[in-house]
Amino acid sequence: MARKATSTKKSTPRKTSAVRKEPPVARQQKSAFRLGTFITVILLAALVGFAFYLNREKEITDAEATPTGEEPAFVFDILSSDIKSIEIKPADGDPAKVARNEQNVWALELPIKAEADQGLAEAAASQVTALQVTAEVDGDPEVFGLDNPVYVITIEYADGTKHTLEVGDTTPTNSGYYVRVDKARMMIVSLSGIDSLLNLVNFPPYLNTPTPTALPTETPLPPTEAPTLEATVTPTP
Repeated sequence: MARKATSTKKSTPRKTSAVRKEPPVARQQKSAFRLGTFITVILLAALVGFAFYLNREKEITDAEATPTGEEPAFVFDILSSDIKSIEIKPADGDPAKVARNEQNVWALELPIKAEADQGLAEAAASQVTALQVTAEVDGDPEVFGLDNPVYVITIEYADGTKHTLEVGDTTPTNSGYYVRVDKARMMIVSLSGIDSLLNLVNFPPYLNTPTPTALPTETPLPPTEAPTLEATVTPTP
């Protein structure tokens, strides 16, 4: 018998390759993305506004943090007897002015010419000499409200010299006013001092309260008498 040939096949090992599966990609939620972006924009705008506010407050605080020194400093170094006139012009409203006449007596010139209360006028002159500076200011006048001052005070000396005092905003602590002297020096002056001086325009120092001019009265005409009618008598026949 023929011998059956058998073929032997070599078994080759199977190559197995590790297949790396990517994690499923999560779908983006458009609504959540839009909401997050909106919140981010709002927060960014708030931070920018807050930074601007802090920068402005820092400018003002730095100005207040510059004291003039231990000794009190005054805006005008002058005696009240050397002041010839004081004029205050508000941004809104009528100005007021008191001035010494030829007899060195205070008289009211604005809003109308009238006799002045000597005590009140002299008190205003004394207040000018007592305006105390609490700090020097250096910066943009617009920051302190001095580009459009609320009041402009003009002081004239006996020798003809004039000085202007522009009054701007109050300080953040409400302890003083920002002022500028002769369009040059900027400083902080005590609140009570400026308010006392502004009484000159709020309550002009009239010696006698002016009364409104009365209209001329017309002389009444005598009453007219009604004409007497005479009856005509017709004789009867």
